[in-house]
Amino acid sequence: MNNTASANSAIITRDLWRTYHTGVQQEVHALRGVNLSVNAGSYLALKGRSGSGKTTLLNCIGGLDRPTSGSVNVFGFELKDLSDTDLTRFYRQNVGFIFQAFGLTPTYSALENVEIVLQIAGKGHKDRRRRAEYCLERVGLSQWQHHRVHELSGGQQQRVAIARALANQPQLILADEPTGKLDTATAREIFTLFRELVEKEGCTILMAAHDPLVNEYVDDVLQLSDGQIMERENNPRQ
Repeated sequence: MNNTASANSAIITRDLWRTYHTGVQQEVHALRGVNLSVNAGSYLALKGRSGSGKTTLLNCIGGLDRPTSGSVNVFGFELKDLSDTDLTRFYRQNVGFIFQAFGLTPTYSALENVEIVLQIAGKGHKDRRRRAEYCLERVGLSQWQHHRVHELSGGQQQRVAIARALANQPQLILADEPTGKLDTATAREIFTLFRELVEKEGCTILMAAHDPLVNEYVDDVLQLSDGQIMERENNPRQ
């Protein structure tokens, strides 16, 4: 694996296209030549109407989807140069994912949902228990760690999902509409938590969000339309 980008770069995309074939001679261009640069330690929001390309861009950056053309560089690694095995290993070690649907195992406790990520990574029992407890403490759920997911509120479940994303100490967190199912007060709590993770844990966070509240918390807002970045608003909090 060749590390080719500057030390301060978290994400760089160059002329990124993603085209889907929906039928005979029918094409949908979900991404149209996206050029994006994200510095390490940034907290950015992707905004745009449904179908604007937000999720597709996150999926291409997160290795969940392969671009049709162009390149994605994450922490200096060109994703197109990685085999599927190397790509999986890279993301397990460096990237945490958070989704609107939480993706938790409802019959597991909050602690078990975080621990399973560490078990997959090959961590021993004591190490993964210690790390899982720390992550749940970090998101304010220590007293709920032994509760099963179905016993928790939506906001608490999203906090478990965030703790799980933190388990492997990722440099980058990708979040797709993480507050889409939450009320305003809980959404503010999640956005604040993300802000703290950037400032205290040194994470880089790229988040797709439609909630206008997000402008109060992020460093930059990227506006997408028809698969293209139309506008970048720097420091919207100021």
